[in-house]
Amino acid sequence: MNSYLVRIYRRGENNPRVLVGLVEEPGVNGKKAFSNVYELWEILNPVKQEKSLKKKNNGKKISETKN
Repeated sequence: MNSYLVRIYRRGENNPRVLVGLVEEPGVNGKKAFSNVYELWEILNPVKQEKSLKKKNNGKKISETKN
């Protein structure tokens, strides 16, 4: 399990999906910014995207697939 430090600087008063902040992973240089709940989710769950992309393309890169 990964650990993250999430800093939320601003949130929408009438829309809870509007968040602005930074995500840091302890021991890793750099920070990732997000401006809504969907971007935050993408930062916290990058592995799931990579796995689903590989399943769709049978493990091939997009440029290697035939149309």
